[in-house]
Amino acid sequence: MLFSDPLQAPAQSIACERRDYPEWHRGRTRYGVWTLPVDCPRVLARLERARAHLGAWLHGDYRRQAHVTLFVCGFPAEAARFDDDFPGERLAAQIDALSALRAGRFELQIGNLDSYASAPFLTVSDPDQRLEALRSALGQHSAEIRQAPYHPHLTVGLYARAVPRQALQQRLGGFADAEPLALPIHELHYSTYAASELAGPLHVEHRLALCPSPRS
Repeated sequence: MLFSDPLQAPAQSIACERRDYPEWHRGRTRYGVWTLPVDCPRVLARLERARAHLGAWLHGDYRRQAHVTLFVCGFPAEAARFDDDFPGERLAAQIDALSALRAGRFELQIGNLDSYASAPFLTVSDPDQRLEALRSALGQHSAEIRQAPYHPHLTVGLYARAVPRQALQQRLGGFADAEPLALPIHELHYSTYAASELAGPLHVEHRLALCPSPRS
């Protein structure tokens, strides 16, 4: 549910607990995702303005590099023991599938500030509908670990406190920075992060360059 939804917005934000979450990782150390890196200065500047706009409502130790999640893989493993394990042969098959796709470079559009109950984000649109083909190629070789429908977004941070709906909606609505910004996508990353650090940095394990367009 989104706070921009006038009918089904959450009653309040959910404060993120900064703890280990052993019931989730069950002793496994890394978690893998396919991401679209964000290195556009204008987009990064908007991201910083959004963080400043929400201020103390967010945890101050969010260290994850700016990215748009493309596909959630799970815990890297030699063999699948749990349903959220991600054996190496699945990753190899995904890399082969993406390479065979020979997808070209494209642009996403970064918009205004919105929020889930647990995290605010900048909206992301895909005007040329390029994400579906990439996700389809990845999904042919591994089921995605997902509890809600895929909705591309650029995470701003994680909430440090519960903020009532009306106050949060007012603050979100006061972020007057909605002009669409083009975000060029030139490569895909398979990245992992430490399962014990919910907001820890990404480590890029594999880079896949997208094909230049004929006019590039």
